[in-house]
Amino acid sequence: MKVGILTLGCKVNMYESEYVINELKKAGYIICDFNDYCDVYIINTCSVTNTSDIKSRKMIRNAIRRNPNSCIVAMGCFIEANKDYTTDGLDIVIGNKDKSKIVSILDNYFKKKEEMRILYKDEYTKFEDMYITDFPGRTRAFVKIQDGCENFCSYCIIPYVRGKCRSKDKDRVIKEINSLVNNGYKEVVLTGIHTGNYGVDINTNFYELLKEIVKIKNLKRLRISSIEITEINSEVISLIKDNNIIVDHMHIPLQAGSNEILKLMNRKYDLDYYFKKIAEIRRVRPNISITTDVIVGFPGETDELFKKTIDTCKKLEFAKIHVFPFSLRKGTKAEELPNHIENGLKKKRSRELLEISKELEIKYFNKFVNKEVEILVEEYKDGYSYGHTSNFLHVKIANKLKHNEFYKVKIINIDYPYCIGEII
Repeated sequence: MKVGILTLGCKVNMYESEYVINELKKAGYIICDFNDYCDVYIINTCSVTNTSDIKSRKMIRNAIRRNPNSCIVAMGCFIEANKDYTTDGLDIVIGNKDKSKIVSILDNYFKKKEEMRILYKDEYTKFEDMYITDFPGRTRAFVKIQDGCENFCSYCIIPYVRGKCRSKDKDRVIKEINSLVNNGYKEVVLTGIHTGNYGVDINTNFYELLKEIVKIKNLKRLRISSIEITEINSEVISLIKDNNIIVDHMHIPLQAGSNEILKLMNRKYDLDYYFKKIAEIRRVRPNISITTDVIVGFPGETDELFKKTIDTCKKLEFAKIHVFPFSLRKGTKAEELPNHIENGLKKKRSRELLEISKELEIKYFNKFVNKEVEILVEEYKDGYSYGHTSNFLHVKIANKLKHNEFYKVKIINIDYPYCIGEII
């Protein structure tokens, strides 16, 4: 049978979808493009914003229209946030538990040809173990080490759809990374819903895990998908200082550049704490690329407070800002807040902050003009090889270079969003 899989949202979803693909292949299913005419369509949904919900519904409807006689599977966060969601033609509904059982779920469906809804009322308390040794076509391998979040930021639906924090067994993480390295992967990305909170439920912590990972033979780069500023403690900073396997890039969400909005968001830090911690990181890694997330148009964000956010971002000299207009999620504390911002103003502020992000990104790129860097080649197209540096500069070189190999390159120019390099 032919299966088309579509993944929406975060790197955790990407990892889970890859596991699903691997399991289906083992069972004899043929994996096709989602836009092909297939026997089964699987949509791994997202619900982080209203836009994510809209896209999830749209992709479900698209699959149903493409082949009304196919088996349509919707799984993930959108389903968890909308447990009563039904639509004609949707055959299997799975939340964020039991994705790993996709083969047996499909087997049961094809035996009975009855609609299946696999959802749970109780919060998830056990990590759903998945194990991947190959990411076909990729040079960067993902390892999901953690699931769930208990921060309950006032704007966020994720704790309600992903459940409590739960962690993958440390030995399993090490074994999985070893397998990936032995299969030729030189760069591994640690991912989770609340990655830096790893170990809270299994009597260990993120530092202890990192300390073991950096010892893995032949692992060249270790990247952390995202980490909260409050979880970059002195031990983690010491490890960053002394170990170059951990890349020169960290994604650390800011979310707002004023203490007033941070408090309304129920974030666990203020600006003074954030600035001091960034300064600590830069003392041990002066050229590090620090990227961030910022939400604009949060309820109560006046023009003055938005200007504070712009000023804060400039002072922190981020290498890139991922900008998100505030999206109201039903059931969150932010829904109850007064002074909601109209959509037109949110879009205007988003555009303004994106321009600031571009300025900061180009400024960061320019630090490396005429400097030597090392890239890991990811693809070759239209006469150029493309790859990323440790600090996540996207470099293109007018040579055909070997896939998944490191090359020393000199940055000679900027052609945003790329740095132009030449082989040394």
